[in-house]
Amino acid sequence: MLATLETCRHTYNDSLEARRTTYKTTGKGLSYTDQANALVGNKNEYQQEVHSQVLQETLKRLDKSFQNFFRRVQLRKHGKKLKVGYPRRKSFNRYRSFCYPQSGFRLTNNNRRIELSKIGAVKLVYSRPTEGDIKTCRILKDADHWYVILTCQIEPATAKPNGKPAVGVDLGIKTFAALTDGSHVQNPRHFVKGARILAREQRKYSRKPKGTKNREKQRLKVARAHRKIRNQRDDFLHKTSRFFVDNYGLIVFERLNINGMVRNHKLAKHINDCAWGKLIQLTRNKAERAGSEVRAVDPRNTSQMCSGCGKIVPKTLADRIHCCPHCGLVMDRDDNASINILSRATDVTHRAGSARINAFGDPTSTPERHVFGQVGSVN
Repeated sequence: MLATLETCRHTYNDSLEARRTTYKTTGKGLSYTDQANALVGNKNEYQQEVHSQVLQETLKRLDKSFQNFFRRVQLRKHGKKLKVGYPRRKSFNRYRSFCYPQSGFRLTNNNRRIELSKIGAVKLVYSRPTEGDIKTCRILKDADHWYVILTCQIEPATAKPNGKPAVGVDLGIKTFAALTDGSHVQNPRHFVKGARILAREQRKYSRKPKGTKNREKQRLKVARAHRKIRNQRDDFLHKTSRFFVDNYGLIVFERLNINGMVRNHKLAKHINDCAWGKLIQLTRNKAERAGSEVRAVDPRNTSQMCSGCGKIVPKTLADRIHCCPHCGLVMDRDDNASINILSRATDVTHRAGSARINAFGDPTSTPERHVFGQVGSVN
């Protein structure tokens, strides 16, 4: 698997250089079809040891990078402030996966092993059972662990509304989530708690001489520290989203502009640590089969508006209590915002501006499920 990964990385870099050289000499670029046709019959000894569709998927990955590059160039020409970012060569630590897009893999031994073309049979440890028809297989290297991601096509879920109560969710930093029923989900702050260990490992890594085995060993320790934080965060988000869909029939979030919010460098680390976008995505993914509905509403003035009388009461981020001088309502600002969020989704005047979101974003598309399995034979 390491040899396949390294061959795909070199194929990516060589194809990138070929595109760059061809454009400089002829003024015309190369397409995916041109490079895929050139690969036939011209494979080197290392590429011959890799399944042909894996190499083709590598070229498609490069072609997608160029398509994204050209798209950003066009957006920038129309006034968008974007970093263009010409595709770059992949270093050893920045190319971590390869994919069998159609064939070249099959489950064997009662689905306890996966047979990979040109590699062999590898034992699997499943995160959950597979469902539907398996379409693609991606092998991912994460530090010293290997994972297989099976993309399965399943029938659309047709769960009926479960009749459970509706809830508005105000996402924040001090309190991770405030619900309209008065309950709060506290912010676990995984990155802040793990920052001390991570900083210690990164200091050790910076002191190791480059090119030594000790530096490579320390790099793995830093990667493990990052992985532990990431796994803790994902576990928390899965449990929280499961709590939402199991207890509520209508879940209403704000339509947050997270990319704009992280421009505040004083709060960017904490906003990224909360991973609000991933929570909303996981809740959508679980909602359809649970018979729940997820909506997103306009976040404008949800914290400033009084949920009792509807008047605007200006506040700063330091003001944690909502005190309305018009109707005398006094309550936690997050609870006040959650009530306003729910009212915007249920009020007829606001429903036109709210977005009904099914579990997969597009109600007409065929959903795909990703089954993550860890390769068992890891030293």
